[in-house]
Amino acid sequence: MLKTYLPALVFLTLGLVVGIAFTLLNQVLGPRGKGSAREKVKKTPYECGLPSEVTTTFRFGISFYLVAMLFILFDIEVVFLYPVAVQLEAIGVFALVETIVFIVLLFVAFVFVWRRGALDWK
Repeated sequence: MLKTYLPALVFLTLGLVVGIAFTLLNQVLGPRGKGSAREKVKKTPYECGLPSEVTTTFRFGISFYLVAMLFILFDIEVVFLYPVAVQLEAIGVFALVETIVFIVLLFVAFVFVWRRGALDWK
């Protein structure tokens, strides 16, 4: 029994030792002082080579969230369809029918969202 868990225990122990060692090395060798100019520069937002001009009051439009939710929806569809596609022969016709129903429902939802204008970027 111990032989089967020994590699996992060694890996877990090694991970803990390395994590603790790096944490301690950071405490000993890391930079000191909280008000230094270097730390202020490091905390400023930076993107694509230019300083960010986004304020804390910046708000994303609702279309951003709608597109993000649609991406998640269709990404989850692929996650559910992949195992069925791999084991379709073993699962049988019932799984094929259920998969077709699932795809049809998602397509109806996609058409509904499309007609409502959620995919039109404003």
